[in-house]
Amino acid sequence: MAHDDAVVEGLSLRRAGESDLPFLRRLYGDVRAEELAAVPWAGDTRARFLDSQFALQHTHYVTHFPRGDFLVVERDGRAVGRLYLDEREADVHIVDIGLLSSVRGHGIGTTLLRRQMTRVATRGGGVTLQVDVANVRARALYRRLGFVPHGKATSVSHTPMRWFS
Repeated sequence: MAHDDAVVEGLSLRRAGESDLPFLRRLYGDVRAEELAAVPWAGDTRARFLDSQFALQHTHYVTHFPRGDFLVVERDGRAVGRLYLDEREADVHIVDIGLLSSVRGHGIGTTLLRRQMTRVATRGGGVTLQVDVANVRARALYRRLGFVPHGKATSVSHTPMRWFS
């Protein structure tokens, strides 16, 4: 079995709560670390920027996806990521998926996506998402899993994709 096809054991999802905000804020910084590595900011400036960007994104998500499922991804009881979903009739829209850099590349993202694909396949739906055009690894993962570009882009920086059951 290829590594990408492996099912990662010990994964669980739980609803995010107020007490998860410090972890989610750290995760946001970890996800953006590579992108911001070349920016010559002092630590405090970078931290303030990331904090403000996290707050804006969080407000956007809870405002635009009021029925969304905002989930913390845990592996063996330890928070390692987030999975934000929005149910749309038979489809599931992945609003956001983010994992700590220390666990990326170990099949967790693939397992989370396959779980959603299996879940919607039973009702004849699909899985939709928007992928950052600069995120080569994510785009490659989605293509390997059978996602295809679909629909009209809402920005030049993201491509809408869909997996059909």
